[in-house]
Amino acid sequence: MRWDIFCKVIDNHGDIGVCWRLAAGLAARGEHVRLWVDDASALAWMAPQGAPGVDVGHWDAARGVEPGDVVVEAFGCDLDDAVQSAIATAARERGRQPDWINLEYLSAEAWVERCHALPSPVLAGPAHGLQKRFFYPGFTTRTGGLLREPGLLARREQFDRSAWLRARGIRWNGESLASLFCYEPPGLLPWLEARLASGEPLRLLVTSGRAERAIRALPAAVTSRLDIEWLPLLPQVEYDHLLWACDFNFVRGEDSVVRALWAGQPFAWHIYPQDDDAHRAKLDAFLDRIEAPASLRALHAAWNFGAAGADAWDLPAWRHSVGAARDAMAQQDDLATQLLAFVRR
Repeated sequence: MRWDIFCKVIDNHGDIGVCWRLAAGLAARGEHVRLWVDDASALAWMAPQGAPGVDVGHWDAARGVEPGDVVVEAFGCDLDDAVQSAIATAARERGRQPDWINLEYLSAEAWVERCHALPSPVLAGPAHGLQKRFFYPGFTTRTGGLLREPGLLARREQFDRSAWLRARGIRWNGESLASLFCYEPPGLLPWLEARLASGEPLRLLVTSGRAERAIRALPAAVTSRLDIEWLPLLPQVEYDHLLWACDFNFVRGEDSVVRALWAGQPFAWHIYPQDDDAHRAKLDAFLDRIEAPASLRALHAAWNFGAAGADAWDLPAWRHSVGAARDAMAQQDDLATQLLAFVRR
């Protein structure tokens, strides 16, 4: 089938990251995908090789273009009137409307199961009378699943950490490695002070962008005592390798938290803050879903909200929790597979 995926970039690591993985995943299954995005600049480093079967176009260029068999509206990005009009025209000419999917944000909250796959009639505008359907990624069999390309976990098992670190020029003498991909977490300085106080050797692999700026903004009395590797912008495949290589991963946003889960290593999620504090319930639901032990919950509370608990550090227990959650999720069909079945039924 022919797919049109629409994406507006708010966080260029999250929105476009998810949409690119979905587009590439569908194309790898034989579909043809057009990805319409208002800012594709991140793809130059995120997916420098592109993907066979995926064409990338600017959002504005989609106006008036005949839609494909499936139109995916990612993360509530409202389609222009011209695009909606083209969908309505295609519906009349074909005798059936293109499948119009509203791909929603990831959440482990219970209401996701109730809302997944529900119809949403279009009540106004050029596409009045047509119908969208909600598609919710999620962690249970009553949701749309998680993005996971075929063979991912097998590649994870074959990964050679030492070889990857050497190839990237990253110094490693057997000490614990932690990757840092975050915004400006309240718990960053307390966590670093706690790790330094523990005396346990730790090397911090810091991603380019806001994580790097957050570290550089800290007091020199702290940063001068850290063993830090400053990383360049990484393609998605290499970011996966970074997660596989580290003993602990700090992640942020929807794409990286899913990839951290597939990595099977302990991690903490710096969840995107929302004005109404809705992110607190979302984070609690996620921690419930992975059956996080109390110490890992304490670290999340410290990292995200500045609560006590930055000194929590129980890698074996956390690895068991994450590994069990990963194995359970791996038994479910991935998001692209489920989305294909959803539009074909």
